[in-house]
Amino acid sequence: MSGPLAGLRVVELAGIAPAPFGCMVLADMGAEVIRIDRPGAPPPVPNDPLTRGRRSVSLDLKKPAAVDAVLRLVERSDVLVEGFRPGVTERLGLGPLDCQARNPRLVYARMTGWGQHGPLADAAGHDIDYIAVAGALEPIGRNGGRPVPPLNLIGDFAGGGLLMATGILAALYERERSGRGQVIDAAMVDGAALVSTFLYGLKANNALSLPRGHNLLDGGAPYYDTYVTADDKFVAIGALEEKFYAELVTLLELDPAALPANRHDPANWPELRSQIAAAVRRRTRDEWAALSVGSDACLAPVLAPDEAARHPHNKARENFVELAGIVQPAPAPRFDRTPSEVPGPPAFSGEHTREVLAELGLTEEELSQLM
Repeated sequence: MSGPLAGLRVVELAGIAPAPFGCMVLADMGAEVIRIDRPGAPPPVPNDPLTRGRRSVSLDLKKPAAVDAVLRLVERSDVLVEGFRPGVTERLGLGPLDCQARNPRLVYARMTGWGQHGPLADAAGHDIDYIAVAGALEPIGRNGGRPVPPLNLIGDFAGGGLLMATGILAALYERERSGRGQVIDAAMVDGAALVSTFLYGLKANNALSLPRGHNLLDGGAPYYDTYVTADDKFVAIGALEEKFYAELVTLLELDPAALPANRHDPANWPELRSQIAAAVRRRTRDEWAALSVGSDACLAPVLAPDEAARHPHNKARENFVELAGIVQPAPAPRFDRTPSEVPGPPAFSGEHTREVLAELGLTEEELSQLM
């Protein structure tokens, strides 16, 4: 692999969603990621894009010889990532102390929902639970409605896998000075709270003081919302600044004299929303997309994931690739001197077991026992 992380070796104890995503980010940037799968365990999603760019080794970690093989791999690796509940890897003999005894330079990343300590540390949960407790879910939703789960983007991926990858890179940077690895406690509840930092500034300045769905960025303001088009699709409007709002008024062919004089007054929002909605309804989504080209009206078509790859801007930037028959986002961000390659397709479970273990110097007899 090429990329800025070429030469970095990561051991990934197979899990779901956030930890694989963090490892995908590292692999996309050139790291060699070796995934330890359970024998016979089917992938959560066939050809899962989150597992791209790895080699897969199938080992039964309940067997001492398999655990020893992982520890031998740890000896020559830089990072280990695990996404189990607290204490699981310790019981397997692959906890931080076990691994760092074999490699003091190892960065050991632990990805959990609730973290390694606290009253909820051992409790089950999913993204919706973590972001609920973090305060990230309550502000999301329509006027008078319930909080709306934003898929599992905030807890699993932004607050989970992405911040875990950031922590790994920070620990690797520190290791250059100290020569020592460390343990990273990456919890989705922590990360979801951190992702929400901006909201606390808004609240402190009374910009998020109204109930859910009544504020500037939560669909309350009519110039920052989505609208139905003539073909029952949607456009997104984000004309916050005055100059962009003026361009929006021109694009929508609204009469400035008929609009509320103070667009920032929530008392005027129902009337302004009504006029914008009626104007947007006159054309199809794609007609508005074409009309907005070259404009600063901050109007964009709302595209489904399978449409996004066909958008001219995404095509020009090659933002999507096809791997194993699945169109998916390409690696990001971009590097001018050490660009990332197109990642390899997901490996089937255990595809590289013999290859990787042979690299560790296991004998044929040892290989046969582990296989």
